[in-house]
Amino acid sequence: HLRDTLTLDVKLGGYGFKQSKIDPCIFFQDGLILISWVDDCLIFSKSKDLADELISSLQNSFTLTEEEDVSAYLGLEVKFCKDTDTVTLSQPYLIKRIIEVMGASISEANTKSTPSVYKEILHKDENGPSRRLDWNYRSVAGMLNYLAASTQPNILFAVHKCARFAANPKLSHERAIKRIVQYLKGAPDGGIILRPNPKDEIKCYVDADFAGGYSNETKDDPISVYSCPGYVIFYFGCLVLWVSKLQSEISLSTVEAEYIALSASMRDLILFVDQVNELSNIFGETAP
Repeated sequence: HLRDTLTLDVKLGGYGFKQSKIDPCIFFQDGLILISWVDDCLIFSKSKDLADELISSLQNSFTLTEEEDVSAYLGLEVKFCKDTDTVTLSQPYLIKRIIEVMGASISEANTKSTPSVYKEILHKDENGPSRRLDWNYRSVAGMLNYLAASTQPNILFAVHKCARFAANPKLSHERAIKRIVQYLKGAPDGGIILRPNPKDEIKCYVDADFAGGYSNETKDDPISVYSCPGYVIFYFGCLVLWVSKLQSEISLSTVEAEYIALSASMRDLILFVDQVNELSNIFGETAP
């Protein structure tokens, strides 16, 4: 932990670090990478001696609290398994917190095998029945959104559908949120399992749901005709980025929706490739 981050970039520059042109929170030099998030930092080093030397230098300018490992960085639980060469990222404590916030409606409910009902279309439901429970819908949606963005890409699509109606949630939206949490309740320790394979190059998969929100009930709502793209980026066979959100313009065909989704994915993919190239020689290896 760092208490003074205002001068971190200046101090690191004095130690020979360069700030990434792609991500200003990444600093690097030969054999060392430092990632900063507000006052929390991760250091990746070719050797322990290099990392210890950097920490000693930083202690001359900052008050540091050194943790034993990265097992709880930013609320993420990180588990390494040498037997299977895997890294598991999960957030069981956040899932537990969400269940606690929602109270008996979840703690006493059965688990679900999927985060949403197949082909269910959520809409404003302005004339639908009001909510029955008093937990804070916007707060739970926010926690689920952080969870989906960090370790649970499998709930991303369902969470974004629910978050769209946080201003005036109805019973239908409450039930949709509840189902997501019932799904998470069934596997609270679940998350992303990373198994790096150096033979795998950077890969991007893209798809789009053309006007997926359109139905007889939603035909008068302009939002219903927006398509929803989704894409994922893999590096060394590991999932590193995932996106699912409404397009900002109306597509007139499935083909057009797919091309817009491809264009959106390229905005992230090109930056990611540039980031990999920028850091590829830090540890004396060239990225694919």
